[in-house]
Amino acid sequence: MNWLDNLKVKLNPAQIVISEESGDSIYTDTAANLKASDAYDDIEVVNRGVNMIADSAAELQFEIGDRIHGLATESIRLKKLDTLLNHSPNPYQTAETFKRACFVDFIIDGNIFIYYDGAHLYHLPSKSVEIQTDKKEFVKGYVYGTVQFKANEVIHIRDNAADSIFRGTSRLEASYLTIDRLNKMLAFQTNFFKNGAVPGLVLKSPNVLSTKVKQRLLDSWAQRYNPTTGGRKPVILDGDLDIKPMVDSTFKDLDFENAVKEHETRILKALGVPPILLDGGNNANIRPNMRLFYQTTVMPLLVKYSAAMRKYFGYGVSPITETVSALLPEAKDQAAYLATLVNSGIMTPNEARAQLRLDAVDGGDDRQIPANIAGSASNPSEGGKPPQSEDDKSVT
Repeated sequence: MNWLDNLKVKLNPAQIVISEESGDSIYTDTAANLKASDAYDDIEVVNRGVNMIADSAAELQFEIGDRIHGLATESIRLKKLDTLLNHSPNPYQTAETFKRACFVDFIIDGNIFIYYDGAHLYHLPSKSVEIQTDKKEFVKGYVYGTVQFKANEVIHIRDNAADSIFRGTSRLEASYLTIDRLNKMLAFQTNFFKNGAVPGLVLKSPNVLSTKVKQRLLDSWAQRYNPTTGGRKPVILDGDLDIKPMVDSTFKDLDFENAVKEHETRILKALGVPPILLDGGNNANIRPNMRLFYQTTVMPLLVKYSAAMRKYFGYGVSPITETVSALLPEAKDQAAYLATLVNSGIMTPNEARAQLRLDAVDGGDDRQIPANIAGSASNPSEGGKPPQSEDDKSVT
């Protein structure tokens, strides 16, 4: 038995208990997934928030580093891995389209499942993936529909979860109650306008009316006043009939503007999207919030993704952030910082210019040695002071 076999045996002493508690097959929480999927499809703020995260993360590429020995599940060349992660994961998708589908799944369901066939990467929609567990192994395999996959054929990236070590949890789960309330408020508004912007009417009579008379009045009213078709024919009320709204509410009371906005803000916070980025605002507030968005939402997602790729393929994989303006320092702050490094001799002028994406200049490859750093007294080029003559000494 080699070290890898030993590792499998000692993978988790509690695996038998965990397997019995979790069951042999672990599916997505269908009800929860449906809530999140429906919210993504039907509620604008959820759709925009999820898309903003997925699109921002999918734009970034990955830097492929050196091979990490003893870590890889699959053998692959560095150039091929770069192609899969940054350019063409499979014959049907671009890298950006592929990553976007993965990241939307991650946010809505809390899981990403990727099938690797030895040549290409294919995204498996997480809501239909079944995880098969075993009492001796952590994961025995995966099933998508009627297709069976071995455990080492699928890259599984899961988000945080409080009650499962097998599946992640949707980022929207903490907001399901808020989403439900918002959905009901929006549905009420829609029905309100379908009803001609009238909350409901009561026909009041001082007399006791028979059932037949009541029905005749309702039919007559429906023919002349039909909000669905836009009917607004004059209605003549006789027999001391009076008409009143069913609810004594103004249009402003029924608009829910503040309540809707508050619920949208809660949902965006659960997703990790600063509301100001969708609402708009002055430029002074946009930049720090965009930086916060990348640091606390986009980058943790990319770190999880790159860590899974690193573990599976055995190469250093890290997101390239130099192209994200929100993560770069202000130009004036960066220039001042680089000037300090140049003046202290830590960096050459051309190295600093490269950081600012400027062309090199002649003589810019020489490192400057500060005068206050001790060097050879007889060699000023190394930072030392020239030797003083007798005349200089007499002056001092």
